[in-house]
Amino acid sequence: MIVAFSVAPSGTGDSVSAAVADAVRVVRESGLPNRTDAMFTSIEGEWDECMDVVRRACEAVGRHGNRVSLVLKADIRPGRTGELQGKLDRLEAALERAEGETGPGR
Repeated sequence: MIVAFSVAPSGTGDSVSAAVADAVRVVRESGLPNRTDAMFTSIEGEWDECMDVVRRACEAVGRHGNRVSLVLKADIRPGRTGELQGKLDRLEAALERAEGETGPGR
């Protein structure tokens, strides 16, 4: 499964970067395949290990304030692995095919 999540403290002022850094540190130390962008962190693994990482990331953020906001989205596909990169590879291939069909002069 892939879990994309965003976690941040509430009521701690304008900047949440230190709290988010603590959450991302939890993710990176987990050993699960992961990717962080400007809005979400995605992890890939089994249900229990993904949810454990999300829980620990929330706890890390919670140490920065008394309220935590969590947004979570999951793609649950039993038996599939390597999808964190595989989904992107298939998307890029589809874009290349479409460009070939509608490329310059067509």
